[in-house]
Amino acid sequence: MNSVKLASMTGLALLLAACGGGNSEEPTAEETTAAPAAEESATATEEATPAASETPSASATPSEAATKAAATPTPAASATVAAAAPATPPAGFNMCKACHSAEKGKHGIGPSLAGVYGTKAGDIPGYDFSKAMKESGLKWNDATLDKYLADPRGTVPGTKMSFAGMKDEAKRQEVIAYLKAIK
Repeated sequence: MNSVKLASMTGLALLLAACGGGNSEEPTAEETTAAPAAEESATATEEATPAASETPSASATPSEAATKAAATPTPAASATVAAAAPATPPAGFNMCKACHSAEKGKHGIGPSLAGVYGTKAGDIPGYDFSKAMKESGLKWNDATLDKYLADPRGTVPGTKMSFAGMKDEAKRQEVIAYLKAIK
């Protein structure tokens, strides 16, 4: 039952974030779900760590060494795997994910944003752009993306994108950096 509630609340939070609450100080769904995991991790660490009153012996037995090794955190991915993984989306991208995908060729309500940086606006294959977007003459770079993300309908009157805009400049810059990274 709690899993269903958590999934419902997460979905609701993502939908609300996509509706333009760009300046909201509410925690994101990722922050909300990360907190219980951090508490569980801290509890597990406390249980695995010997009490301060225990006196360490001069020579550790093999089982003590194994316990200490198990309690030591290890990196989750090797450098090779991390280099191959796509960039991590910033928190501001949660608003975008409601309609867009970061996976090449996977369109939703809006077009895939993979590889959009550096392209002509309205020129992504497989998506039916508005006439206004196709004829805008924009090329997606830092300046045009910043202006468009701040005020889509003001930048391209007649666009199909029904997003009020991302008012937080820092979040826009993070999203633009992410768009550069996803090819």
